[in-house]
Amino acid sequence: MGFSTDAIHGGQEPDPTTGAIIPPIYQTSTYVQQSIAVHKGYEYARGDNPTREAYERCVAVLERGPQAIAFASGMAAIDAIVSLLDAGDHFVMTANVYGGTVRLMQRIRTRHGISFDRVSTSDLNAVRAAIRPNTKMIFVETPTNPILEITDLAAISALCRERGLLLAVDNTFMSPFFQRPLEHGADFVVHSATKYLNGHSDLVGGIVVAKTEALAERVRFLQFAAGAVPGPFDCWLVLRGLKTLAIRMERHDQNARILAQRLHDHPGVPRTIYPGLPSHPQHDLARRQMSGFGGMITFELGSREAARVVLESVKIFALAESLGGVESLISVPAEMTHASISEEDRRRVGITPGMVRISVGIEDVEDLWVDLETALARIPATVR
Repeated sequence: MGFSTDAIHGGQEPDPTTGAIIPPIYQTSTYVQQSIAVHKGYEYARGDNPTREAYERCVAVLERGPQAIAFASGMAAIDAIVSLLDAGDHFVMTANVYGGTVRLMQRIRTRHGISFDRVSTSDLNAVRAAIRPNTKMIFVETPTNPILEITDLAAISALCRERGLLLAVDNTFMSPFFQRPLEHGADFVVHSATKYLNGHSDLVGGIVVAKTEALAERVRFLQFAAGAVPGPFDCWLVLRGLKTLAIRMERHDQNARILAQRLHDHPGVPRTIYPGLPSHPQHDLARRQMSGFGGMITFELGSREAARVVLESVKIFALAESLGGVESLISVPAEMTHASISEEDRRRVGITPGMVRISVGIEDVEDLWVDLETALARIPATVR
């Protein structure tokens, strides 16, 4: 089936009791059993919920994996993947990942005896150099947040197979519409479902898709044991969002391509980062690996003050964290999404005080451009 057809119908049959075309919200914590250990496949909602199952089946179809396992947040999903490691194990992670991911690893996982190194995973030699005898996994975010650096998934998958390592890929920025890491050899795909999968900024959630049934069952055990499961209403909301994922992603991409080119050409913007621009250092890789370039753009304004003026001047773009919703958002990563990592660390990966990240929504693109252009015009010459 085509992607749009799968997004609308994948893993979802009409309700067998009523014929309802939309899976119901099974708002229950437990299920009545006919006798001891005799039931209809459901015992307790931490373990199973029909609404959650429909959501998981749909995402598994879209990512081309056998199973998906839903979590209460993207961070809970990432934590489950890292929980597959044991004390004494080591993993390699993309240097420029979401700040919350760094916080989880630095302040929690290292206390449990798991070590890691952050390197630019776009540099295969750097990845090779970071692998130790006790390395068990490589965790990749591509494109990265917010530098939009791209990792060659086929190449790093080959390296993982050569060294016997697991490969996990955070695919939040692209969604399965533009990129399917399992098809490039990854073992796990993780999403913050809060973002593009849901697309309406009204829930928090995460999901993992595994390459094999055996790997999926290992993650599902962690889901059941730790209990970081989403509620049925949140699962239902993501299912509703998935039905329009294809057309939303097309519009995000269409708008972002136009805005990225105009920002690139604007005299007041020293640098624009977008995989769809020929000036992006990995533009050719992006064209090969992804079927589109997505709705995330990062640009440099040179100073915190210049960024502040723009963020406080826009009217349509909302000054807020997060991304992937139908509405356009704007933020300064250094003081928002990546505030939990040190200034030295931010500078090491290229995050400056004057860097602005926008999540391009699906509004009329000319309205978005007028909003940005007007805000850029308000930057005083003294702070450029």
